[in-house]
Amino acid sequence: MAFLSKSASAAVTGNSTGGGYLSLSKLPDGGSVRFALLTDEPLEFYECWGAANGANKPFRFDFEPTYEDVVAEMGEFEPREGRGGPGTADTKFAIACPVYNYESGKVQVLQITQKSILKEIDQISQMEDYSDLLEWDFTISKKGSGLLTEYTVRPVPRKKGSQEHIDAAWIEAKSEGFDITRLLSGGNPFKAA
Repeated sequence: MAFLSKSASAAVTGNSTGGGYLSLSKLPDGGSVRFALLTDEPLEFYECWGAANGANKPFRFDFEPTYEDVVAEMGEFEPREGRGGPGTADTKFAIACPVYNYESGKVQVLQITQKSILKEIDQISQMEDYSDLLEWDFTISKKGSGLLTEYTVRPVPRKKGSQEHIDAAWIEAKSEGFDITRLLSGGNPFKAA
């Protein structure tokens, strides 16, 4: 039996379950998170970051933008330089989808830019046993840090008795106006501006 409660342990380890976003990069080395997908159609987009006056901000596009597109959209923000050097922007393909995070007991947005995670989820989705991704839970574990970070994705059976909580949380989020497409305009997917 653990000495600390789950909530106390999360507070001590600084796990990333607070707020409306499930941030995999904030998982501690050796940490993991369990969640249920709430849709099998993620929002697909390209993302790049800009900086201005000490502030960083993501910019998202529903198409693969050129450097000129990025500069035009960012306005006063300066794009992060891409691997191609000056005149390029660090643009990454990403997906975002609503998930039920077991630790927080809430609907959160899971955004994924890491190619290794995207490949693993895609491979799992193509296996006949996992044809309905909404019937399974998933765990993502993190090992290492910085450039040596490795993520592992595993499908696991749905926690017994959890479907009612998952459904209730998703119905509540949708009734409060959840719309993941607001990410594309820099808005909050949990509420209209």
